[in-house]
Amino acid sequence: MFNNSVLIQRLTTPRMVFAFIFIYCTIMILVAKLYFQGLLMLEPCPLCAMQRFFVIGTALVVAVAFIHNPGILGRKIYAVLAMLPNFSGIVTASRHVWLQSLPIEKVPECGPGIDYIMEVFSLFDALQIIFSGSGECAEVQWTLLGLTIPGWTLVAFIAMMGVLWFQFLRKN
Repeated sequence: MFNNSVLIQRLTTPRMVFAFIFIYCTIMILVAKLYFQGLLMLEPCPLCAMQRFFVIGTALVVAVAFIHNPGILGRKIYAVLAMLPNFSGIVTASRHVWLQSLPIEKVPECGPGIDYIMEVFSLFDALQIIFSGSGECAEVQWTLLGLTIPGWTLVAFIAMMGVLWFQFLRKN
C-alpha cells in the first residue's frame, strides 16, 4: 500500500517545487494569451505587458533551477533570483490595482502603446512612462469575485513569493 506522506514528500522536493512554479507561470501566460487576449480580445496595456514580462522572468529562473537541480546553497540562490522578477511583478501589479481604484477624474490620460514606448524611448524613460500608468491601465475590463485581472495577478505573484520563500528557508 502506498503511503500518502511518501507521495507528499516526493511532490514537495525542491526540484518539484521549482517545476510547479514553472507550470504555474506557464498557465498564467497561457490564460493571458489564449483566454484574455485570444478569446476576449483584450489587448494588454503597458502595465499588463510588464506583468507578463515578470511572470516569464520568474518562469525562466525556476526552469533553470529545475534543470540544474542544485544543492541547498544553489536552491537558495535560485529562490532569490526568482524573487527578483516576482517582487517586480508584485510592485507592478500593485501599481496597476491602485490605478484601477482611482476615481475617474484622477485617472491619468491614455498614453502610447508599449511597442511604441519601447521603440522610441530609452529603457529608463520607457520604464518611467510604463510605471506612471495611463488611462487604459485604469480601465477595468474583467472581474472575478470582485478582483480585476491585475488583482488576480497580484494574488498569483504573492502566492509565488510565499513558495519561493519556502524554497529559500527550507532545510532539506
